Amino acid sequence: MDSTQRLVLFDGVCNFCNFWIQFALKRDKHSKLKFGSLQGETAQRVLPHYNIDPTVITSVIFIEDGIAYGESTAALKVCRHLDGGWKLLYALIIIPAFIRDGIYKWIGKNRYKWFGKQESCLLPTAEQRSRFVE
Repeated sequence: MDSTQRLVLFDGVCNFCNFWIQFALKRDKHSKLKFGSLQGETAQRVLPHYNIDPTVITSVIFIEDGIAYGESTAALKVCRHLDGGWKLLYALIIIPAFIRDGIYKWIGKNRYKWFGKQESCLLPTAEQRSRFVE
């Protein structure tokens, strides 16, 4: 992976995660972000480099400039790259991480119960395919 690439790794079978990725794709008109499933080959290869166990899927992972971020920090850093007013959400980074991450973990713990789960990972459309890694 190129060290300047911004990579969003997400739970590919989570309905909420897939909704959020579709949301980000529509608001990243300049293609600043690449996306991949935590269940995919790239995640399996890249995450151990950051001492992240790719078999434990509890958070979105955002890799930027060679640094991996998880939980609420990852989500806010992704928002910073979206078009329009969504980048203003990054201001929430001033809230202490233990508070942000507590809310993030609560949603993450209940995401399958509230939003459901798919049998397989998101399949990008033909026009989105270049934005995804294996």
